[in-house]
Amino acid sequence: MKIYLIILGLDPGYAIVGYGVVKYDGRKFTPIQYGAITTKAGQPMHHRLCEIYDDLCTIIDTFHPDDVAVEELFFNTNITTGIQVAQARGVILLALAQKGLMPNSYTPLQIKQSVTGYGRAEKKQMMEMTKSMLGLTKTPKPDDAADALAVAICHGHSKRSNIWENRRIN
Repeated sequence: MKIYLIILGLDPGYAIVGYGVVKYDGRKFTPIQYGAITTKAGQPMHHRLCEIYDDLCTIIDTFHPDDVAVEELFFNTNITTGIQVAQARGVILLALAQKGLMPNSYTPLQIKQSVTGYGRAEKKQMMEMTKSMLGLTKTPKPDDAADALAVAICHGHSKRSNIWENRRIN
């Protein structure tokens, strides 16, 4: 009987969707795989969204995550980019729903707080702490994959007390 979670972390985007799959036993995170779903610039948006959907479904079917964590959107100044990222996030949520998975959402501030202990941490601090927590020799690339791993770590931390008390996975 295993007593751990396979967590899929996702960093939404329409050009790049970062993903990170980790095993978490309540004490230690072990990286399983990480990378990025990429779409080509210049392709019609609906084709890019189909690519994201298909590739994410393949990742889910390959790793069979117990839990999924998705970064919340943060709108800066470019509304057009924000809308496109929101469309990609919608496709991600659709894929999760169709695979019977419930997304857990975390804000950038929550993720930074969970990984570094400081909600306003710089990108470099986040990358180093993610690398360290996962026992990696190199910082995960692309940055979107490192961000997705941080999302998975954040979720693991939020689930820590429930793993031992409420969840035994056969």
